[in-house]
Amino acid sequence: MRTWQQCSIRVRLTMVASVTMALLCTAVALFALAAVHENTVGRQTERLISHAVETARQMRLHGIPPGPLPHRLDEAIQVFNPAGTLAAATRNMAREPPMTRLRPDVDAYTTTRSCGLSAFPGQCKIVIAYPFHMPDGVWQLNMAIADVPWYVSPGLVGALAAGWFVLVGATTAGTYRTVSKTLAPVSAISDKLAQITASDLNHRVPVPKYQDELRELAETSNRTLERAQAAVEQQLRFASDASHDLRSPLTAIRTEIEEALLHPEQTDWPTTANTLLGSVERLQDLVTDLLQIARLDAGISGRREPIDLAALVAGELDRRPREVTVIRELTFGVTVIGERIGLTRLLNNLLDNAARHADSAVTVTVASERDTAVMEVNDDGGGIAPDQREVVFQRFARLEASRRRDIGGTGLGLPIARQIAETHGGTLTLEDSPRGARFVLRLPLRTTSPGDHAHLPATD
Repeated sequence: MRTWQQCSIRVRLTMVASVTMALLCTAVALFALAAVHENTVGRQTERLISHAVETARQMRLHGIPPGPLPHRLDEAIQVFNPAGTLAAATRNMAREPPMTRLRPDVDAYTTTRSCGLSAFPGQCKIVIAYPFHMPDGVWQLNMAIADVPWYVSPGLVGALAAGWFVLVGATTAGTYRTVSKTLAPVSAISDKLAQITASDLNHRVPVPKYQDELRELAETSNRTLERAQAAVEQQLRFASDASHDLRSPLTAIRTEIEEALLHPEQTDWPTTANTLLGSVERLQDLVTDLLQIARLDAGISGRREPIDLAALVAGELDRRPREVTVIRELTFGVTVIGERIGLTRLLNNLLDNAARHADSAVTVTVASERDTAVMEVNDDGGGIAPDQREVVFQRFARLEASRRRDIGGTGLGLPIARQIAETHGGTLTLEDSPRGARFVLRLPLRTTSPGDHAHLPATD
C-alpha cells in the first residue's frame, strides 16, 4: 500500500487503466473462446450426425459389409444387431465394449460426450447412438468422432493472446501519454510556485489554454498570489509607517534626555519630566493601537453577548470627561450581539475624533432601521471633503486639519474602529451632514420589541 501511495498520479492512472483493460480483454477473450468452442462443437456434431445418417443409409441399401468397416482417421464405428450383439465395427473398435449404453427410440438419435473409451486413452469423443431399420429389425449404429478441445486450436489461442497484448499495451502507452500531457500544466504550475518566495511575489503561474479544471486551478492560484502580494505589501507599508511613528516619540525622548544631560545644572527637571511623560504617553497609545490592530488582523475576539447599544453609549458618555457638549439621542432596547470591549473601543475612538474636531458640540444617536442597529457620531466642526472620506480609514493616514488640532495622534483610531465594525458583521462609513463629520455605524440587530423602546434626548 505504501509503495502504491508513493507512485505518481501518472503511474497510478496508467496502472489502473492497464489493469482494467487487461480484465476487459480477458473477459472478452474467454467469451470469444467459449463462443467459438460451442460453434465448433456444433459443427463437429452436425458432421457426426450427417456421417451416421449416410452410413446407416448405405447399410440399409447394401447390407452390412463383411470385415472391418471403412472409417476416417478420427472416427470409430460399432454396429449392433437387434439382439445387441456387435455385428460390425471399424478395426479400432472390433474388440471394444459399446461406446455408449444409450438406447434411443426408433427414428431418433442421441449424442453424448465420452472421455473414458479404452480405445482412445486420454482423449474425448463425441458419440452418437443412431437406430435404423433393417429387414430383420432395428439395428443401432454407434459412431464417435474427436471432440473439440477447450482452446479449439493453437492458432485461435495465439490470435487472442496477441490481441490481448496489443490492446493492453496500446492502453498503457496511450494512458501514460494522455495523462502526461494532461498533467503538464500541473508541472508548470509547480515549477513556477517553487520560484516564488516571500520577498518576490510578482510571479504568476501559467494558465492553460483549455477551459477545464486545471485552468480554474491556475486562475485561483494567481488570484491567491495577488491577495498574498497585496497582504505582504500592506504589511510592509504598515511596518514602515509604524516604525516611522514609533521613531518620532523616541526621537523626542532622546533629544530631551540628551539636552538635559548636556546642561544638568540648568535643566528644569520637573518640566523635562512632564515633556518626557507626554512623549511616553504618545508612545504608549501608539503601541496599544498597534497591539489592537494585530489582534484584529489575527481574528482574535472576546466573548460575544447581547448588548444594548444605547446603554453602552450612555455608560461611556457618563464616564468621559466633558471636553465639549454632547447631545444624546438614544433609543434604548436596540440590541446587538457583540464584544463589549471592542464596541467600547470603537465608540471611544469615534468620540475622541469628534471631540478633537468639534467647534462646540457632538451629537450621538442610537436608533434602529428595520433589522439594523444604527449609531451616529456627528460633530459641528469643519467636516471632511467627500474625496477624503475613505482616506481617513487608512492606517496612519492623517489629514492636515487633524495634524493641526492633534499633533500627537497616531492615525489608527478610525481604521481600528472600522475594523471592529467589520468583525461584528457591520459597517462604519462617513456620510453627508449639514455640518461637520458624520460617522455612521451599522450593525445587525438582534431583536426588536416595540414596547421596549424609549427615546431619550439629553444634553451634557
